[in-house]
Amino acid sequence: MFKLSIIVPAYNEKNTIAEILKRAEGADVGESQKEIVVVDDGSSDGTREVLKHLEKTGKYRILYQDKNKGKGAALRRGFQEALGDFIIVQDADLEYDPNEYKILLAPLLDGRADVVFGSRFMGASAHRVLFFWHYVGNKILTTLSNIFTDLNLTDMETGYKAFRRTALLKILPKLKSSRFGIEPEIVARVAKAELRVYEVGISYSGRTYAEGKKIGWRDGLYAISAIIRFNLFD
Repeated sequence: MFKLSIIVPAYNEKNTIAEILKRAEGADVGESQKEIVVVDDGSSDGTREVLKHLEKTGKYRILYQDKNKGKGAALRRGFQEALGDFIIVQDADLEYDPNEYKILLAPLLDGRADVVFGSRFMGASAHRVLFFWHYVGNKILTTLSNIFTDLNLTDMETGYKAFRRTALLKILPKLKSSRFGIEPEIVARVAKAELRVYEVGISYSGRTYAEGKKIGWRDGLYAISAIIRFNLFD
């Protein structure tokens, strides 16, 4: 028996938050106890009201940021609150499938890995076909990150990450990013700590901007600066 913490950073996801929490709650993770920790990052679209209603069920731990601070800030708070032996990051949209938690946890449970990244670019799982230039941008960022970290990741910007608690505690005090720079920062911190890293193939049901996708080209530029900063200077 082990305890799994599922950290859900949420910002303006009123159309998907209830469904993703239902899926996370119902995901089969074997002989385990789950806690689902939601960090509402100052939502203004009605997400907070949905969470207030769900909070009454007692199924979720819900934390409310006083204002929008960014995904990185939400994750850092969620990590600090997590009580589990293992921790998984679950985005609040429906792009990543909680039924694949077992895939992410396998290298942790059998002792091979300290950190597991779910890659959208490996394996035979289903992927929605969308933005070509997002794919190119991701490959550029992943390659640049790999140059500095000497890892051979295929998907540095993935939203699916799983940690052994002891591994997360090694990097948590050093995490500083408040926004999307948290993705390259985590990879840089993991590499510097010489943690054992595995990748597993996952499915991906990406969204269009009309469906609520938020990340854009400016975030890509910031990711470049984050890769350089956290690998060389910080």
